[in-house]
Amino acid sequence: MAAPSPAPRKFLGRLSLPERTYVTNALRAETVGGVLLLIAAITALIWANTPLSSSYESIRAFHIGPSSLGLDLSVQHWAADGLLAIFFFVAGIELKRELVAGELRDPKAAALPVIAALCGMAVPALVYVTVNTIGDGSMNGWAVPTATDIAFALAVLAVIGTSLPSALRAFLLTLAVVDDLFAILIIAVFFTSDINFAALGGAVVGLAVFWVLLRKNVHGWYIYVPLALVIWGLMYNSGVHATIAGVAMGLMLRCSRREGEEHSPGEHIEHLVRPLSAGLAVPLFALFSAGVALSGGALGDVFTRPETLGVILGLVVGKAVGIFGGTWLAARFTRAELNDDLAWPDVFAVASLAGIGFTVSLLIGELAFSGDATLAGEVKAAVLIGSLIAAVFSAILLKLRVRRYRALFDEEERDDDQDGIPDIYEQDHPEYHLRMAAIYEQKAAAHRKLAEDHGAASNDSGSPA
Repeated sequence: MAAPSPAPRKFLGRLSLPERTYVTNALRAETVGGVLLLIAAITALIWANTPLSSSYESIRAFHIGPSSLGLDLSVQHWAADGLLAIFFFVAGIELKRELVAGELRDPKAAALPVIAALCGMAVPALVYVTVNTIGDGSMNGWAVPTATDIAFALAVLAVIGTSLPSALRAFLLTLAVVDDLFAILIIAVFFTSDINFAALGGAVVGLAVFWVLLRKNVHGWYIYVPLALVIWGLMYNSGVHATIAGVAMGLMLRCSRREGEEHSPGEHIEHLVRPLSAGLAVPLFALFSAGVALSGGALGDVFTRPETLGVILGLVVGKAVGIFGGTWLAARFTRAELNDDLAWPDVFAVASLAGIGFTVSLLIGELAFSGDATLAGEVKAAVLIGSLIAAVFSAILLKLRVRRYRALFDEEERDDDQDGIPDIYEQDHPEYHLRMAAIYEQKAAAHRKLAEDHGAASNDSGSPA
């Protein structure tokens, strides 16, 4: 007799309790950061399109830093190369954690989000290349529409008031982590200038020292922060984009928990640094990068110039089609069945939300068109417009299912026995059912007492005087 075939794997199934807790905490911080990012972007746009625009240009072009160390940079440059290194440091920790304890630790489970993320980068790039081949435009910006901004996407969710189930939120976060990894590789491979091997060797030595200190369990921010600054400075002077230093250091942290540890060192440091990244570094980058002139003529050019049209179509169409198509194909080939509580339109809505490509897209746009300030500004405008269209489109799709999402979210959050653990994770625990029985018995006793009291009151009022 043949053995029964294994049940198909569930895609977007319920997360484990530790994973759900981590995702909830991480996305809460990103949501706050996303709102600040949104405020910073709007401020930059207003500042750059009013009579005060000259002061905006003066401030972001102001140079500061020791020229003897090769670090006499403009404020805009410090924001892109310096502050974003903090953002990529957190991205490195997130990636390491996903690889050792998250959705990417199991190759079979990781296949689907990785394929989805790869398709979500390849298709937008293909859309850009196609548009610019037809329109005889520059191919330099092919990587601009490949990035997803998780903070901005979560800010959109916060604004429209959609409480996505944890599985969809985790899928979006995993997509963004894989997206960040490949964006880092694109920056390192395609946007590296002439290499200074002496400085690069010094950065590698610094990273080796950083790794040894971690393995020796040496503690103290006063050791690691100065070392990180030295590594960053050497990486910048090497010609390799300085944000790579942040990623490398993030990947070196241990993100697996040992016996007796409530949090791994990586998780602890991420908890400390994430507010700095989401609340300060990324909003300041947006403030000094998103300020582009949006006159009527410039907006018209965005939809007619092949470079900018390629970016918009890449973000709006390429991201949605790429992620959804990659997810559907991967599910078919891995025989993974969709969670019964969700439907494929939910996946398409999240794929559309991933078309919001802000922070990394702006950075790649600056790098891709660094020799043409006018085109670089127009590409930035295209990123803003494409992200706005993707946000509106995904908001409409998500609103169509908001009641279903709210019901699933409330079910995940319910904690009737008030022990701090959602009831949905305790259905197999006898202790939970005993606690609930005690709670219901107390309620039943209270209701019996009320019934007796009201019965006695009725008899008293009906008795003759």
